[in-house]
Amino acid sequence: MEVDFFQFALLAFANRRLDQKKKEVFEMSPRTMVKTAITSSIFLLTASIVLAQASPQQTPAAPAWSPSQNIGMFAFPRNGQNADQQLKDESECYGMAKQRTGIDAQAPPPQGLSEEEKKLAQQQAAENAKQAQGGRVRGAARGAAGGAAIGAIAGDTGKGAGAGAVAGTMRGGAQQRQANAQSKEQAAAQTAAAQKKAEEEMLRNHQAGIDTFQRAFAACMDARNYSVK
Repeated sequence: MEVDFFQFALLAFANRRLDQKKKEVFEMSPRTMVKTAITSSIFLLTASIVLAQASPQQTPAAPAWSPSQNIGMFAFPRNGQNADQQLKDESECYGMAKQRTGIDAQAPPPQGLSEEEKKLAQQQAAENAKQAQGGRVRGAARGAAGGAAIGAIAGDTGKGAGAGAVAGTMRGGAQQRQANAQSKEQAAAQTAAAQKKAEEEMLRNHQAGIDTFQRAFAACMDARNYSVK
């Protein structure tokens, strides 16, 4: 806005100055008229030069939207291509990259299992985990044997064996429950780790595809005299 006002004021002043000189022409001698004409010409020439320097130079504008922006890249023309030409080149290179690689760069990343699906799979793995059996029986046998030995020393083998069997059954059952709980926890943890690994692998494959697409796009744009980053 400042430049426009300056230009307007300068032209208005030049026009007024020229009108004044025209009026003075009728009252001047021929020699004075020549000097006045030369002075006015120099003034107008100077004003034209100032206005030309004040006018902003036009530079090639980048397109407001471009396919390169969709894939996280920036393209800069090397030969002063205008915005329309750049958009045309980017669109064509985008289509060529998609055709050559078979990759749709605008496709969303693959979605893994939902949190609910993950928990359900982990619960199923825990339920299907291998479970120990016979712990109570083995505990009873070991307890009875130990109790009988103690009972023999006390003079009552049968009573000692019975007491030992009861204690052994309880101990064997507790050990079996603990082992089974650990087995379930381990199965659920292994399933969770496998789910995480699968998701990471999907994302790596997706990013590898994007990288391949970007290289193909950049190669095409480079061949058309663009710098792509």
